[in-house]
Amino acid sequence: QLQLVESGGGLVEPGGSLRLSCAASGFTLDVYAIGWFRQAPGKEREEVLCISSSDLTFYAESVKGRFTISREKGTVNLQMNSLKPEDTAAYYCAATDWLGLAGCPLSYDYWGQGTQVTVSS
Repeated sequence: QLQLVESGGGLVEPGGSLRLSCAASGFTLDVYAIGWFRQAPGKEREEVLCISSSDLTFYAESVKGRFTISREKGTVNLQMNSLKPEDTAAYYCAATDWLGLAGCPLSYDYWGQGTQVTVSS
């Protein structure tokens, strides 16, 4: 059973940066499509970006140019730059077997517990 763990959340000032990581103990995430989601209080969960098993990426318009997803040594990182207060949310990574070549998977099989990102001065 793949158990995902997110790390790297915290409090940052507007304009600052954070780097989140998604890992699975004892497993490499290289063979999975990985999505990063966020959910702010009172709002629906949204998928902000994903990376396929062949490293194709897809970014939501709200984060394009500011967030970057990448793989590193079996984990998946989310680099967030130029953070805005509206980026404040709990961030979750999710994984699934998926061989699609465009967009993000329609559903994910494995989810992490989330890490909180707060952007505030």
